[in-house]
Amino acid sequence: MENFWDIRFKEKDYAYGTLPNVFFKHVIDTYHVKGKLLLPAEGEGRNAVYAAKQGLEVHAFDTSIEGRNKALKLGNQNEVHINYEVGDFFNLQVMNKKFDAVALIFAHFTPDISAAYYKKIVELLKPNGLIILEGFSKNHIKFQQVNPQAGGPKNIDMLFSKETIKHDFPDFEVLKLEEVETELHEGKYHKGTASLIRFIGRKI
Repeated sequence: MENFWDIRFKEKDYAYGTLPNVFFKHVIDTYHVKGKLLLPAEGEGRNAVYAAKQGLEVHAFDTSIEGRNKALKLGNQNEVHINYEVGDFFNLQVMNKKFDAVALIFAHFTPDISAAYYKKIVELLKPNGLIILEGFSKNHIKFQQVNPQAGGPKNIDMLFSKETIKHDFPDFEVLKLEEVETELHEGKYHKGTASLIRFIGRKI
């Protein structure tokens, strides 16, 4: 059975566009993030390429080979290098590295793996390292029902809340944690009003 994300990323157009996520770009620019950056579930590479253009050493992974192909193509077009692996997180080379920042941008994991993923991600982050997260909130379901193009998982257990963030990332200084309603304009599949959780944390 073909990977859902391979099917989506096989399309000619970039599913979520080629520009970086607005919140991700703002944090990278405002906090002057440097060093090694980890991007789980990076898809077609829009955030990885932007970060690499800012001088970061970018390490990304996903389950989709089609996403990796388009990410590397986008990197070549922008004359930057990104390290991009495909497969299960726990079998990848990134497991042997330490990072100055991790960005989870619409990285929604199923409940059976999320706790283990978050625990390992925190372990890979250096002390004082930043975690940058933007994802759909549990309140996004109502927008999704009205407009499927708004995007996001239909399983509410895969969505975020302020409470789940505090639970999953307890050993962090909270620099920002908010729920916002905003208009998404990210390619074909993130289009319209959305409810989002935004989190910036510094590892204690």
